[in-house]
Amino acid sequence: CPVVLALKNSSVAMPPPADIVKVAIEWPGAFPKLMEIDQKKPLSSIIKEVCDGWSLANHDQFALQHADSSNFYITEKNRNEIKNGAILRLTTSPAQNAQQLHERIQSSSMDAKLEALKDLANYSRDVTFAQEFINLDGISLLTQMVESGTERYQKLQKIMKPCFGDMLSFTLTAFVELMDHGIVSWDTFSVAFIKKIASYVNKFASDISILQRSLAILESMVLNSHDLYQKVAQEITIGQLIPHLQGTDQEIQTYTIAVINALFLKAPDDKRQEMANILAQKQLRSIILTHVIRAQRAINNEMAHQLYVLQVLTFNLLEDRMMTKMDPQDQAQRDIIFELRRIAFDAESEPNNSSGSIEKRKSMYTRDYKKLGFINHVNPAMDFTQTPPGMLALDNMLYFAKHHQDAYIRIVLENSSREDKHECPFGRSSIELTKMLCEILKVGELPSETCNDFHPMFFTHDRSFEEFFCICIQLLNKTWKEMRATSEDFNKARNRVMQVVKEQIMRALTTKPSSLDQFKSKLQNLSYTEILKIRQSERMNQEDFQSRPILELKEKIQPEILELIKQQRLNRLVEGTCFRKLNSRRRQDKFWYCRLSPNHKVLHYGDLEESPQGEVPHDSLQDKLPVADIKAVVTGKDCPHMKEKGALKQNKEVLELAFSILYDSSGQLNFIAPDKHEYCVWTDGLNALLGKDMLSDLTRNDLDTLLSMEIKLRLLDLENIQIPDAPPPIPKEPSNYDFVYDCN
Repeated sequence: CPVVLALKNSSVAMPPPADIVKVAIEWPGAFPKLMEIDQKKPLSSIIKEVCDGWSLANHDQFALQHADSSNFYITEKNRNEIKNGAILRLTTSPAQNAQQLHERIQSSSMDAKLEALKDLANYSRDVTFAQEFINLDGISLLTQMVESGTERYQKLQKIMKPCFGDMLSFTLTAFVELMDHGIVSWDTFSVAFIKKIASYVNKFASDISILQRSLAILESMVLNSHDLYQKVAQEITIGQLIPHLQGTDQEIQTYTIAVINALFLKAPDDKRQEMANILAQKQLRSIILTHVIRAQRAINNEMAHQLYVLQVLTFNLLEDRMMTKMDPQDQAQRDIIFELRRIAFDAESEPNNSSGSIEKRKSMYTRDYKKLGFINHVNPAMDFTQTPPGMLALDNMLYFAKHHQDAYIRIVLENSSREDKHECPFGRSSIELTKMLCEILKVGELPSETCNDFHPMFFTHDRSFEEFFCICIQLLNKTWKEMRATSEDFNKARNRVMQVVKEQIMRALTTKPSSLDQFKSKLQNLSYTEILKIRQSERMNQEDFQSRPILELKEKIQPEILELIKQQRLNRLVEGTCFRKLNSRRRQDKFWYCRLSPNHKVLHYGDLEESPQGEVPHDSLQDKLPVADIKAVVTGKDCPHMKEKGALKQNKEVLELAFSILYDSSGQLNFIAPDKHEYCVWTDGLNALLGKDMLSDLTRNDLDTLLSMEIKLRLLDLENIQIPDAPPPIPKEPSNYDFVYDCN
């Protein structure tokens, strides 16, 4: 390519000043021009200079745009993104382009209209063009075409079905892209438009592109407007969405679950439980389990995120019970406690209603409540006045007693008959366990924007939280016995036992068991003895040897280990990472890739249409940032993109994964890492490039692990030999030196 060769040859000369950028500019039918752009000059002056070079009049009707796949216009705001060696294109201005497309999409020719809509869908990704098209009331034109314009072609649909489908698909794509820029409020759309979009969810089930965009629009409407949520909820039913989950296209399944999640998230508190009941009636859980989780294909990150969101929203239905105190005067609530006692002790007959019998009955109830492990033996209702876990603990206990009756009776009777003070009080343990499970599953917290941590086993049962509790209460009882905890000092024993139980549960959950039975099996292999072995092993692996010789050895080899970690971080940067450009609608997020050049001197980055499989070659990444130009790396709330207003920017998880590269006077490259590991790798690597210390938790853990391993390897020959704390004493001088042999 003559342009690339010329640019390469021009780069042999002295590097240009910081404000000068060397580029190539294309114009259809002409040989590309090599040009130096002075970033201090107004953009209009640069465009005039380019037009004059090709003898083009009316320079104000022209603009520059990137000649890559994005075709984005260059403006005063983004001109700093132009890099040396970039290839630009002279084209019509965004205002004129928008005007032309506005006229072309109203053409009476089907072919011309289709081509115009295709171009509009492509150009609408650019915010500069989008603003101009919206200024021409373009959004209203598109909505009118959706509401009524398509009816003009209904008669032609049978003979021109592919053309009609493509036309509608491009119209909806352009609409989605334009709305993604956040220029126009979602509250402006009519019921007729919503009805039409909702109808497409059923009518065009076989047309993937139309269905996908219709679902994306419905999701955005629900998430961005309370009024539209109500209108969408009236037009679309769960029954209409369920069939799309039973298909084989994972992207359509993802969009469908996203719409369900949006409706769930925005539903008023009093409607949320009602919606959950409808989802249960429609067997949503079993459909997702069969057609998504257990389908013969890998679950991508977006689907994993949507399943995680659904899992969180489902568990959040428990928040109301978790935060509800028991009313000791409420007979219905007191009856639950009576039922727990009845199932456990199965009173043979009620005594006669005499004063003596009443006293006897009270005494018997008090004794039984003590055996059940309540703190307040006279009035156990008082045990459930603390929130969390409130009434949720009592609900769990009743579920366990009714659905796992044998296990419940065995635990209660086994502990109530013990006389060695090692009994595990069922009531108090259940309350503490329920509270702990709510903390583990983060009941009541909003779902994270970046988390993909769903657990397949929670989709295998309609009462998954209650079943989860039933497994864990049996684990707690078993661990209590293994630790020989006593009920005399319950608080002390509770803290000790609960720490072990939490560790057992967390370790089992980390393995992502596919069913509750598999989870139970994992726990059986994590006995208290096994936990002690694991802790001992980890303690040995992370052991901090304190003797002076070991500390000196550690100090000696630490720089070598740090250099090894540094090289690993830089190698990972060379491999590169795919990042998301998060916005208010995750489903239409764009991807971009960033990687370090092998010589560690340049960062290459560029936008991608989809998440890549493997590494992305340097030459396919259009933008470059010399490492020498980097001024600083900032993280968290100090990042420019985290200072913007919006719910997403306030999300704690997103804040913890955000970092930015600052360069030049106002240039910035903003990142949101896909996970904590990548965040640590990139912040460490960038700090290493700048000659700064690597301070992440990952570096600290890697350093400890590698140091421990290296020291143990070096000390292998000293196994079973005790290393003294101090060096051995220097022996006394010999009485004579007659033993010295003179080699000369």
